Amino acid sequence: MSRIDRRTLLGAAGLALAATGTRAAPEGPGGTGPAAAAPAADVTRTLARYLVGARFADLPEAVRREGTRTFLNWVGVAIGGSHHATLDVAVSALAPFSGPPQAGLFGRPERFDIMNAAFLNGVSSHIFDYDDTHLKTVIHPAGPVASAILAYAEMHPVSGADFLNALVLGVETECRIGNAVYPNHYDVGWHITGTAGVFGAAAASGKLMGLDEQQMVWALGLAASQPVGLRESFGSMNKSFNPGRAAANGLFAAILASKNYTSSDGMIEARRGWANTVSTKQDYREITEGLGTRYEAALNTYKPFACGIVMHPAIDAAVQLRDENHLTPDEIERVSLKVHPLVLELTGKTAPRTGLEGKFSISHAVAVALVEGAGGEKQFSDRAVRDPVITALRGRVAPVVDGAIKPEQVDLTITLKDGRTLNRFIAHAIGSVERPMSDAALARKFTDLAEGILPDPQIRRVLDLCWRIETLPNAGDVARAGVQA
Repeated sequence: MSRIDRRTLLGAAGLALAATGTRAAPEGPGGTGPAAAAPAADVTRTLARYLVGARFADLPEAVRREGTRTFLNWVGVAIGGSHHATLDVAVSALAPFSGPPQAGLFGRPERFDIMNAAFLNGVSSHIFDYDDTHLKTVIHPAGPVASAILAYAEMHPVSGADFLNALVLGVETECRIGNAVYPNHYDVGWHITGTAGVFGAAAASGKLMGLDEQQMVWALGLAASQPVGLRESFGSMNKSFNPGRAAANGLFAAILASKNYTSSDGMIEARRGWANTVSTKQDYREITEGLGTRYEAALNTYKPFACGIVMHPAIDAAVQLRDENHLTPDEIERVSLKVHPLVLELTGKTAPRTGLEGKFSISHAVAVALVEGAGGEKQFSDRAVRDPVITALRGRVAPVVDGAIKPEQVDLTITLKDGRTLNRFIAHAIGSVERPMSDAALARKFTDLAEGILPDPQIRRVLDLCWRIETLPNAGDVARAGVQA
């Protein structure tokens, strides 16, 4: 899908948002400024009404296509993460307590009840920090949503079209709710993928269950009661726990609501509801305005590098300069880079000890990109963070905060031992809305992640099913095709 197709769906105001990644809070009550804002009313119900009535046929082709790409990328990263130590520990811990074997795990032979399967596939899809990203909120949308509804689809067959519709609606829900409270909610320490993701999982699951409007209101309300995830967990197994738990919690909420387990009708917007409790910013227009015409799901992006999105511009710049100049580590005297404050806040680890910690070290990311010319999962392994050549170069990387640099930018300068300097300014890294990964690049990423876990014919089979998801008679076929024999 072209850049024009995706950005046109935003409208004029959305173009500015996509460029800045932020939106001012509304003024007055529920906002941060002096002007009066209209009191929030029926936010939860308005969203629920839209979700219940939204049809697959109403989705623009560009949105359906982005939903397909979102799903394919999620399956790839879930397979790729399936044999990480995090999954081994979680599977071992939960197996003795699991219920009936209702759903499978990508890349593994075990089967679990749908709650635990949703959790485990959610963990697997996030463990590499290689999953999709809604850049306006840094939410990783697919993990909570797809993990929940694919587990459900194994037990209750649904068509691929209905599945894709639910996936898009779930992504739309979590990203709109995330927009309403970002960045204040994130800045205070919440991991927004978990806290907003639970709404997406509940909405998508409820859509597949055929909830009526009141039941969907309750599902969203029960989701609001289950925020999960703190940023302190970053760099540990706990980070991937958050989207996994959001998936299971959202599915749990929808199941209860389907049997008329009640909640407040205003759990998102009420004075003591979710938004007012977890954030000092509440812009409810982000949730309710333009439903069915403005699609946050069309803004999803996919990572070419297996780490936090804020490091991608620096990796992009380092790889470009390395390749263009055929650089070797011994030629480099120092590397200076001007970054947005969020980069050091999130990725300021200077001496990572494990691959997971390396994903939160801008110094490691730049050093390994210059040494190996890549930023894939292999570059964020325990091996890479302990490599003596990479470690030595890491000590010569000097990031500094520059208020003029936006979160999606970097200004990187390499000083060589012969006195030359090389500079690269990145306005938008590869993988952004402005420079999206192509379908072919997504397919290569999928294949690279699955290689060594599934045999080649099986990889091709799963990849083909993902591309054809909207035409499949049974979406659960993807889950069954992606398990390890």
